[in-house]
Amino acid sequence: MTIEPSDPDRVGEDELHALVDGQLDPQRATAVLRWLQQHPQDAARVGEWQAQRLALRQLHRSLALDETPAALARPLQRAREHERRRRAWQQAAAAVVLLGVGLVAGSAWQASRARGTELPGAGPGFVRDAAIAYAVYTPEVRHPVEVQGSDEAQLVQWLTRRLGTPVRAPSLLAQGFRLLGGRLLPGAQGPRAQFMYEDRAGRRVTLYVTVFGADRAPAETAFRSVRDGRIESFYWVDRDLGYAFSAEMSSAEALQLAETVYHQLSP
Repeated sequence: MTIEPSDPDRVGEDELHALVDGQLDPQRATAVLRWLQQHPQDAARVGEWQAQRLALRQLHRSLALDETPAALARPLQRAREHERRRRAWQQAAAAVVLLGVGLVAGSAWQASRARGTELPGAGPGFVRDAAIAYAVYTPEVRHPVEVQGSDEAQLVQWLTRRLGTPVRAPSLLAQGFRLLGGRLLPGAQGPRAQFMYEDRAGRRVTLYVTVFGADRAPAETAFRSVRDGRIESFYWVDRDLGYAFSAEMSSAEALQLAETVYHQLSP
């Protein structure tokens, strides 16, 4: 019997978890990130783990901490500084991973479009990117957006200039959601925009906007939906613009909001 030699470049599940937790050696992380770029299924798993981790951090941020005894203040301060540096590396690695997931999804969609097929159950690539962006930014407490919704005119003008085409921020006030703000995001075909809304209960929904290059828009333009775990995204294409409305709520409630956005943007 011949024993196959082990592959030193193969990445196991333990290393994937270590990358998400910020425990992976930086030199090994480079090889792991290269592995994720070549293995989209593993990249998708890592993106989901990171989204779950951010959601758990969101739950625990609201817990009150007891006052630290003076005798423990100095060693705890050193521990916090170490944790701060560790998290900085973790966030940088996670950003690269999540961007890689988006680029891999976009490349896979382009390849499937050339064959005349779609990714099963995933919809166009920009919809997958929208769900990832939703999972990454909606749990954020301090910086969920780059520009606040109170500066809506400035926000829309800035995103219009960066995307190179007029964009709009639909109003969901009648449905109980105010415009929290928006941000600029990278995409496989160029910059993309994300608008975020929030209701009084703290629930958040997002509208993801992408601009397609010449002859790159999906052939299917109809209003459709796809679910990725607990996140449901309703999407459609209007000429050179692709929209994806993402939310974590009942399908009926999310559909009502998505239809409101759809009718405002595509009358």
